[in-house]
Amino acid sequence: MAEMSVELVAVERRLWSGKASFVVAQTTEGEIGIMPGHEPVLGQLVEGGVVKVRTTDGDAVTAAVHGGFLSITHDSVSVLAETAELGEEIDVEAAKQALTAEDEAERARASARLRAAGQSA
Repeated sequence: MAEMSVELVAVERRLWSGKASFVVAQTTEGEIGIMPGHEPVLGQLVEGGVVKVRTTDGDAVTAAVHGGFLSITHDSVSVLAETAELGEEIDVEAAKQALTAEDEAERARASARLRAAGQSA
C-alpha cells in the first residue's frame, strides 16, 4: 500500500503526525482529496473546515481546522492551521451552544467542531 507522511499542526501544538493513505481537506478553491504521489500543491484552508486523514492502519483522524495552509509534496502533506482541534477532543455541548453565537465566524467554527466530532451541525 502506498503511503505518505502527514503532519497536522496548529500554531499552539502538533495535533497528529504519521503515515496515511488518504487525506481530505477543505480549501478556498474547494475540497481536495490527496493520495500518495499527488502533484505538489499549496492551498489556503477555509475557516471552519474539517480535515480527515485515513491512516495506513485504517484508522481515521478528524480535526476541525480554522484557517491556515495545506502543503502537498509527492510524499507528504502538511496541514498548518491557525487553530485546530482533534474530533475526539471537542466538547460537543459547548460547540452546540456556540451555534447560536452572533458572530458568523464563531458559528462556522462551532459547525466545523461538530462535524469533526461526528455530530450533525
